Amino acid sequence: MNKFFSWIENKMLPPMAKLAEQKHLRAVRDGIISTMPLIMIGSFFVLLVNFPIPAWTEFIQPYVPSIMLPYRITVGLMALYASYGMGYSLAKSYELDGVSGGSLALGTFLMTMTPVIGTAAESGEELGWVLPMNFLGGGGMFTAILTMILAVEILRFCKEKNVTIKLPEQVPDSVARSFEAIIPGMISLTLIWFVCHILKFNINEAIMKVFEPVVDIAGNTYLGVLIPVLLICLLWSAGVHGVSVIGSIVRPLWLVLLEQNITEVANGGVAQNIGTEGFFDLFIWIGGSGGTLALCILFMMSKSTYMKQIGKLSLIPGIFNINEPIMFGAPIVLNPILAIPFVVAPVVTTTITYVVMKLDFVAKVSVVTPFAIPAPIKAYLSTNGDWRAIILVMINLAIYFIIYYPFVKAYDKKMYAEEMAQEAN
Repeated sequence: MNKFFSWIENKMLPPMAKLAEQKHLRAVRDGIISTMPLIMIGSFFVLLVNFPIPAWTEFIQPYVPSIMLPYRITVGLMALYASYGMGYSLAKSYELDGVSGGSLALGTFLMTMTPVIGTAAESGEELGWVLPMNFLGGGGMFTAILTMILAVEILRFCKEKNVTIKLPEQVPDSVARSFEAIIPGMISLTLIWFVCHILKFNINEAIMKVFEPVVDIAGNTYLGVLIPVLLICLLWSAGVHGVSVIGSIVRPLWLVLLEQNITEVANGGVAQNIGTEGFFDLFIWIGGSGGTLALCILFMMSKSTYMKQIGKLSLIPGIFNINEPIMFGAPIVLNPILAIPFVVAPVVTTTITYVVMKLDFVAKVSVVTPFAIPAPIKAYLSTNGDWRAIILVMINLAIYFIIYYPFVKAYDKKMYAEEMAQEAN
């Protein structure tokens, strides 16, 4: 086992850690995470409309178009918000002006869209130029990432080569920074304008066709949900925050899948994608990565005084899905006895949850809820009120108890013997 940890630490960890700190990936992670409050708010209104009480849905039916407006302005425009956040973050990482980076990223992304003359469906009233929203949500996320990188890299290049408009020192900084962004902005926007509107190349459709197989594999195949779980658990057992590392790479895919599910439910359909981030948060990470809530309770029942104390201290944070106390208090990190169930148990619950969802026994996730809500409640809300999700959480929790139990007993025996030996001395 020590050789295995050594292999993770020396071979797997350095490239993963390097990848997690890569500036573009970090900007994507930070920009997407910045949209989470808006997505949660939009999801709430979808849940409000689809709450599974017939009398309620009948009562609000006349008001549905108005109630769904917050969803359309939040989830429906998530690529727009992410574009600015990512551009801001990447520009700051280069020590450039974040606002200019965000604005150029946003403008370059919008340049891929084609405004059309709109007409109100009900009244027939002319609306003037309007922007179609089909690629402003999850469908445009990959375009937003690529145009953000293009815009900020051009900004950085121009800054380094002094290809910017310089104003006298007496001019306020905010005005000077705005002028410095004019030439880079002209280059990036003109470039995209030429490709999309002169060459008539639809970047959004082309990128979605390229990423469609990847999204499908990540969202609806067994390996697509199993591999992130395995990597996250292996990294955690070596002392690295696995969700931060792996999440920074695959979160754009999770977000696209989630947006597709939310949109499907908002349109009166059924969510189809399994591998959203909620799949892991609700059904696999019960109490945190590795499903450690069961471990907290088992620790409380141990003979070892130390383990009992750690269990008590970790239980309340664990109920709210915070598991750092048990991760580093047990510890699980670099602990051969506890690392085995920490990796194996999530693999088992991932398999069960995937099969159950594949067979449509439990609804897929279509609502985003705060991560600190206890798992059964969160599962119920995030699946649009599917009570079977609560049962699945409880079954997975029982599986964590069963798999962790023999290893906790062995660890307890060892720790108890050490405590007795210390008392004897």
